[in-house]
Amino acid sequence: MLDRRTLLQLTVAAGAAGGPFANFERALAQTADWRHGLSLFGDLKYPAGFEKFAYVNVDAPKGGRARLFSVGTFDSLNPFTFKGNATGLIGQTVDTLMTSSLDEASSEYGLIAEAVKMPEDFSSVTFKLRAEARFHDGSPITPEDVIWSMIELKKAHPRYNFYYNNVVSGEKTADREVTFRFSESGNRELPQIVGQLPVLSKAWWTGKNDKGETRDLTATTLEAPLGNGAYKVASVKPGRSITLKRADDYWGKDLPVNRGQNNFEEIFTAYYRDNTVALEAFKGDEYDFRAENSSKNWATAYDFPAVQRGDVIKEEITLKNSQGMQSFAINTRREKFTDARVRQALNLAFDFEWANENLFFGQYVRTNSFFSNSELAATGTPDDAELAILDPLKDKLPPEVFTTEYTNPVYGSQKNKRKNLRAAAKLLNEAGWKVDGERILRNAGGDVFSIEFLLVSPLFERIVLPYAQQLNLLGIQTKVRTVDDSQYTRRIQTFEFDIVVGSWGQSLSPGNEQRDFWGSASADRDGSRNLVGIKDEAIDQLIDKVIFAKDRAELVAATKALDRALLWNHFVVPMWHIPYQRVAYWNRFGKPDVQPEHSVGFPAIWWFDEARAAKVKS
Repeated sequence: MLDRRTLLQLTVAAGAAGGPFANFERALAQTADWRHGLSLFGDLKYPAGFEKFAYVNVDAPKGGRARLFSVGTFDSLNPFTFKGNATGLIGQTVDTLMTSSLDEASSEYGLIAEAVKMPEDFSSVTFKLRAEARFHDGSPITPEDVIWSMIELKKAHPRYNFYYNNVVSGEKTADREVTFRFSESGNRELPQIVGQLPVLSKAWWTGKNDKGETRDLTATTLEAPLGNGAYKVASVKPGRSITLKRADDYWGKDLPVNRGQNNFEEIFTAYYRDNTVALEAFKGDEYDFRAENSSKNWATAYDFPAVQRGDVIKEEITLKNSQGMQSFAINTRREKFTDARVRQALNLAFDFEWANENLFFGQYVRTNSFFSNSELAATGTPDDAELAILDPLKDKLPPEVFTTEYTNPVYGSQKNKRKNLRAAAKLLNEAGWKVDGERILRNAGGDVFSIEFLLVSPLFERIVLPYAQQLNLLGIQTKVRTVDDSQYTRRIQTFEFDIVVGSWGQSLSPGNEQRDFWGSASADRDGSRNLVGIKDEAIDQLIDKVIFAKDRAELVAATKALDRALLWNHFVVPMWHIPYQRVAYWNRFGKPDVQPEHSVGFPAIWWFDEARAAKVKS
């Protein structure tokens, strides 16, 4: 037990670091293994008692409206079920136990939970709930709500079930405490994963609606769920728009993690059929903010009068984020894609240099890693730390993992084109696919090698069609199919495709999500992110090396080793990336002077500027 002198010293030190404790009880909580936040490795940036995040403006005015857009549609306000096509409300109307800062990697601070603690072996985690935490109807958030949320979310959606698979039990351990126990120890990320749990109202979800029907978390609904976040659902036009209104009585508005945020009175989201229509709507001042993902649009579509007179701002914002992997994801569940030589041939046929010059206005660089633009990307050949991880798996990995730096094929000339296509044809031939007299690729059984590219955005058709022409030169029959958002979502969830555009964003501290991305257990689970269908013992073991890394150096080495294994299995045809975010917005807003390192922060930390808005000519 701490004596009074030690407790006083700790209290003074904490005050000097960022603000005094409210009282001795709070100091005691902070020193008896209770923490105000969690960091995967190293120290938290913000100490106990901090007043605000460094990148917010606490004097930002409240009010005004932020208008957003989304491509597609929605038929539900319940984002927690596998069914339907829901609009996302988590983080705006529903709070989580903990929340992240935008200028720090792999950290979380208390939101609904005011403190957190765990044993040294990471076999469990305990959260102390804030006494003031409330749902929008004024009812308190209780341990029972937290435990019910964990249990029922795992039932309602396979993604939650997989994400919280290692959580085996939850129990109320004090009036405002809940403890979750894990199926394994040493997994240092599990406490933070549980901290991301959205907390739902057990009473509301098990109660009855206005029709006298018992609510069902697994069903779609257009009844706005009871929330506990900064915003409430104000109005809904099914499939067309949704309006959120700031909750004036939001229980957490003065918390350090929320100060200077949630400044807009309303947040309106309009839904559009496709990106082309959405872009024209932006030009017509139907919404305010657009993150542009098309290089062609960025180069050619933002020359309308509002841009020229300064009413619309174009900006490229550099962020310190890993760019992950965007690619043509190859569904290895299909027999024709099980041979790695076939998949490598598909990469050899992709002419990135032509696409970058003729389609992308030279804006991109080719992606050579699943963790691109970060220290986690594998470069050169494995160093000693990586080899210590890879050597025990040597007979289960492609030999190139140990001997050769991964690089994508380079085009840029007719000579290179012929060389790459010859190499691709040779690999296909070795894999049992030969061109017949009609210049069609067939196997020994006479089956035609055909590929359907499944798309949801017409913007990608201009990228896929030239690629398809290259594949046709190899005798591969290709088809490009663009479907609506609902059909695309369902086919992705059930893996009914040959090749899709797959994107895996990566944090700077990867962990348990890698099981969902590449793990054998997720390959046949509907709704998983393992689009490729990877079932590989060596990769499973490398994922565990990432998850159970004991320090940053070990994490980096394990991630690089995993990167090499993924690359040399040729599961995808890598695409491209840029090291900045392209945004355009109507000049009606203020934003903090300090830009957070990991997010643009709109609309969370921006605000409506009446003086600027008055000058805009729509």
